[in-house]
Amino acid sequence: MSEQPSPPEPRGIRISDADRERAAERLHQALSEGRITLSELEERLAVVYAAKYEADLVPPLADLPGAEVLITPAAVPAVPADAPPVVLRAGMSTIKRSGAWDVPSRLRVQSAMGSVVLDFCDTVISHLLIDIEVDLGAGSAKLLVPDDATANVDGVVASMGTVKSNVPSLQRPGIPHFVVHGRAGMGSVTVRRRYKIAGHFF
Repeated sequence: MSEQPSPPEPRGIRISDADRERAAERLHQALSEGRITLSELEERLAVVYAAKYEADLVPPLADLPGAEVLITPAAVPAVPADAPPVVLRAGMSTIKRSGAWDVPSRLRVQSAMGSVVLDFCDTVISHLLIDIEVDLGAGSAKLLVPDDATANVDGVVASMGTVKSNVPSLQRPGIPHFVVHGRAGMGSVTVRRRYKIAGHFF
């Protein structure tokens, strides 16, 4: 009696489009740092975008610093739990924090139809990981982060709203990293650097 073929070994967890984009972002960063050449970038990107499982990301990233963060992704990185979050409730009004202000390790932003602007560029940030939970109806939340900061917005669920970030999502050692999660509803979440126009920041 012939033996039944053994089932193939599981290859691990399937990755998402966001995982592929994070890996691609790391490769582009490696190119700008002079760690890989343009031809190597093209070859590795082809592997990344064809990847289906975590294990598929190992070969193109294994020899780069910080690769372990991408190869073992987490939906939302661990955040400090030593204190309750500071809650900002906008309702239908506008809340703005700018200049020198005390940035807590955890923030909860609630806005029904109002707007919240948090400018982190001109203050001292004493925490390397800042957890921001958003709970928006039709309101908006805008986060202006320092030039060297990174931000992960993958944990924000937007049913009819928008989530935009032009800030790198890969956490780097010794650099402030913002973790934004929660729900946007019909509102908007924006994370970006400040713009400088005619000597003024926006």
